Amino acid sequence: QVPRTPSQPLASSESRRFTNKHSKKALKASLTLGILLGMFFVAWLPFFVTNVAQAVCDCVPAGFFDVLTWLGYCNSTMNPIIYPLFMRDFKRAMGKFLPCCRRSAEPRPSAISLSMRNSNSGPRAATSLKNVL
Repeated sequence: QVPRTPSQPLASSESRRFTNKHSKKALKASLTLGILLGMFFVAWLPFFVTNVAQAVCDCVPAGFFDVLTWLGYCNSTMNPIIYPLFMRDFKRAMGKFLPCCRRSAEPRPSAISLSMRNSNSGPRAATSLKNVL
């Protein structure tokens, strides 16, 4: 028999907490993906079925075909609405760069700070060719 140490129950509860948190994120990601794919199929499947029927029997009215085409286009309009509703990171990123989505307490990042953040470099003292050589 292996003696139990007091840290084992703590490690077990931490692993359960991590697993529970991970499974919640996975469930939310699955839900978002399911909604996006569901919207895609609802919007585009009628168009593709009608397109095949039109090629086989030439029996689909042009107005109906146009309505189904625009239904598919509406799917592209829905994606920017669905992403912020279900993804906190997407909402946070959009809030940083779009003035309409920013909270009043958040300052707008300056071009210099964005440039420094993207260049992976901090403020440096000016180096001359003499110092480099």
